[in-house]
Amino acid sequence: MKKKLPYILASLLLIYLVAILIVPTLLEKETNLVQYTNTIRVTPEAKRLYDSLDFISDLHCDALLWDRDITKRVDFAHFDFPRMQEANMALQAFTIVTKSPKGQNFRENSEDTFDMITLLNFLQGRAPDKWFSLYKRAEFQARALHKYSEKYDGKFIVVTSQSDLKQLINLRKDDTKVIGGFLGIEGAHCLEGKLENVQNLYNEGVRMMAPTHFFDNELGGSAHGISGKGLTDFGHQVIKEMNRLNMIIDLAHVSPKMIDEILNLSTKPTVVSHTGVKGTKDSPRNLSDEQIKRISASNGLIGVGFFKGAIAGEVKDIVDAMKYIRDLVGIAYVALGSDFEGAATTPIDVTGLPLIVQKLIDEGFSEIEIRAIMGGNLKRFLLEHLPKD
Repeated sequence: MKKKLPYILASLLLIYLVAILIVPTLLEKETNLVQYTNTIRVTPEAKRLYDSLDFISDLHCDALLWDRDITKRVDFAHFDFPRMQEANMALQAFTIVTKSPKGQNFRENSEDTFDMITLLNFLQGRAPDKWFSLYKRAEFQARALHKYSEKYDGKFIVVTSQSDLKQLINLRKDDTKVIGGFLGIEGAHCLEGKLENVQNLYNEGVRMMAPTHFFDNELGGSAHGISGKGLTDFGHQVIKEMNRLNMIIDLAHVSPKMIDEILNLSTKPTVVSHTGVKGTKDSPRNLSDEQIKRISASNGLIGVGFFKGAIAGEVKDIVDAMKYIRDLVGIAYVALGSDFEGAATTPIDVTGLPLIVQKLIDEGFSEIEIRAIMGGNLKRFLLEHLPKD
């Protein structure tokens, strides 16, 4: 047996190395799907308007989760830098996922369920500290975005301040191939119960964070958890610390009770980075009229998701949700919140954004409203609420 052990270990290592090379790509191809069910055709009028948009931006993309070089174009999934440039997009929020329960759903999940992100980190060949530490996973993904900035020939800017965003806007006046991104987090369980990790993640460039994701954590209840609870004492401390740092609070996946308590506590506007609305699809994932009104009353922003769960599945459904919010509280609170690369099925990838403009035109939206939805509202929000330096 002792003589065979080296061969067994070598065989296991070989199997692991092959898995690292093959399995992550297969997983992404199976989970980040695009289902083109659209009969929309982009007219010359819509194309002219789309091409004239100087700031297209989106509030939610999980591309950093996957072991894929997003500086290179691929023919699957939703997003990469070349397709972002082709789509004339200026800014993308890159949201960090650190834990996801097996069998996750929109109704009920336990934090004790087997974590699929642990398995994904193992299969991607990431170092063992990412297998066991949620904070290290967040740190790794944040640093990965900064490395892309170094790698992409000066064409990609990590936005951490108002001055960074102004630089991006100015550079794009001469070169629309210059693109930017800013960092968010899905679920503050990656703080690992340590308040000082809010500052540590801020130092890594994180400028937006959702208190919960698919399960309850130390901050309080998830919309898809078990307890339905509001903010814990630790949750109160984190919200106050985020306000102090001008870190944007993302209410996506937060329990209804926690949404109310955060809106009562926060001295800064909040966003919902990716969601739908109950008025067009009654789902536990989506916002009620009262929640929409409260978020807008605080001068917040609502990113309309492209994924099944937020919408039924077509571009028309995305626009229907946008129209519902506009009619309820006004156009100033509507943004794109795709959930690209979020293990989601969407009707378009990033290059399909002109289809949204076409449908907005078809539904009677004005040019001013379309410019606001496609990026103007998010640009204004970030220029007001990102740190100044």
